[in-house]
Amino acid sequence: MNTKNIELTKDFGVLGLDKAVLDNLTQLGLTQMTPIQELSLPLGLSGRDLIAQASTGSGKTVAFGLPLVIKLEPLRMNVQALILCPTRELADQVTLEIRRLARCVENIKVITLCGGVALRAQTQSLLHGAHVVVGTPGRILDHIERESLHLGAVQTLVLDEADRMLDMGFFEDIARVIKSCAAKRQTLLFSATYPEGIDKLASQFMSNPSTVKVQSQHDLSTLEQIYIEIEDSERFAVVEKLLLHYKPTSTLAFCNTKQQCRQLVTQLRAQGFSAAALFGELEQRERDQVMVQFANRSCNVLVATDVAARGLDVADLAAVINVDVSPDPQIHIHRIGRTARAGATGLAITLASLDEMGFVGRIEEIQGRESKWIKAQELKTNDSSSKERAGRPGGTNPAPMVTLQIVGGRKEKIRAGDVLGALTGEAGFSKEQVGKINVNEFSTYVAVNAEIGKEAVKRLSEGKIKGKSVRVRLLGMGGLD
Repeated sequence: MNTKNIELTKDFGVLGLDKAVLDNLTQLGLTQMTPIQELSLPLGLSGRDLIAQASTGSGKTVAFGLPLVIKLEPLRMNVQALILCPTRELADQVTLEIRRLARCVENIKVITLCGGVALRAQTQSLLHGAHVVVGTPGRILDHIERESLHLGAVQTLVLDEADRMLDMGFFEDIARVIKSCAAKRQTLLFSATYPEGIDKLASQFMSNPSTVKVQSQHDLSTLEQIYIEIEDSERFAVVEKLLLHYKPTSTLAFCNTKQQCRQLVTQLRAQGFSAAALFGELEQRERDQVMVQFANRSCNVLVATDVAARGLDVADLAAVINVDVSPDPQIHIHRIGRTARAGATGLAITLASLDEMGFVGRIEEIQGRESKWIKAQELKTNDSSSKERAGRPGGTNPAPMVTLQIVGGRKEKIRAGDVLGALTGEAGFSKEQVGKINVNEFSTYVAVNAEIGKEAVKRLSEGKIKGKSVRVRLLGMGGLD
C-alpha cells in the first residue's frame, strides 16, 4: 500500500468533471469538497484502488459514489457496481445518495438487496436488470448462490464501513462475494477505524491500494462534553435525571448490550418518556418504524447499541448519552460525533463507574484533553413536576409529534406531495401541523402534531389519497416487542 500526497483544493470544478456532473452536484448543494472527498476523489477518479479512513458524516458516500457513477454505461443492463454495507439502514441511505448522484446519467437503475424483504420480490427486480446494487453481505450472497445476481461485469466494488462489517463477523461472506466479482475492477474500501481485518482484505482482494486518512472533523468548540461518576445500580436513574435537567429535543443513548437497551427503554417509558430501542435482533419492519419515528421527532429518546446505530445519521441531534463507556475510544468518538454537526451545538454526556475509569483515561488520551466532571446531585429535576416539564417547548416528554402509517407506498405510486395534499386539503389541517413524510416501498409514514394524531387518522381514513381510499393507523413506540 502507499499513501499519496495530493495538493488539496476545495472546488469540485478542479476535478475535470463533465458539465452535466458539475451541474447536478450544484443542484444537490455540493460545490465545495469535504476533506475526505478532496483526498479520495482524485485517486478514485483515476481508477486506483483505495483505502480511506473517515467517519460517518464526513461525505464519504460522494467520495466513492462519484467515481462509481461516472463509469456507468446506461445501455449495458448488467451490474456494473456493487456497494456492500453493514446494515440495511446504511444501505438505504447509500442507495438514495447514489440515485441523486446518478441524475446526471440517464436511466440508471439502483436497487437495494438486504434482509427483511422477501427474496422473491428482490429476484423479480433483478430480472429487469440493474446498474448498481447496494446491499448487506448476507443477502448479496443469498442471491449469488441462487444465481439471481451475477457480478461478472462489476467495474467498481465498494466496501462501506468495512470495520463494522468485520466487527459483525462478515469477513468470510465478504470474501465469497468478492470472489464472484470481476477480477479486473476498482475496489474502494471506506472505514472509520482500522482493525486487523482491513489489511487482510487489502492483501487478498485489492491491487496496490493508496491510503488516505482524515481525522475526525468534529469541532470540539461546539460540543459540550460532560462526565458523571455513578454507581452501576443508579445508571438508568441518572439517565432520567439528565433528560429532565437538560431537556434535549432529541437524544441518542448508547448501551453496550441489547439487554440494557430493553431495560432502559422500559424504565423511561414507565416515567412517561417517548423512548424506543434499536438493537440487532429487531425485525426489519420494526427497525424501519423506530428509525422513522426518531428522525421525524415522534420519538425523542432512541436507545441503541453501537452496531444497530451504525449508519444512523439524524439531523440536528441535540444530545448523546453514553449510558456505558465504550472500551474502544474510537467508538466513543464516533458516538459523540453524531451531535454538534455543521456548526450546531451539541451535548455529549458519559456515565462512568469506577470500573470504567480506565476507558475514560484512554478517551482523554486520544482527545488530548482532560474530562469535565459534574455530580449527579447537581442535576435539577425537582423544580417542577414531570407533567409540567412535559409541556415545555423542547421538553423530552412527550414527543411533539406522532407518526401515522399509511398502507401503500412507492408501489402504489404514492408521493409525499399526495399525502401533504390530502392532509391540508380535504382533511383540513394546516401545513404547519404536518412534519416529515417518508414514502417507502409498501408503506408511507407521516409525522403530525401530537394533538391532531387521532383526528388525522380518522379524516385520512374517511378521505382519499390519489383518488383511492387508504388504511391509516397511529404508530406506537417500537423497539421492545
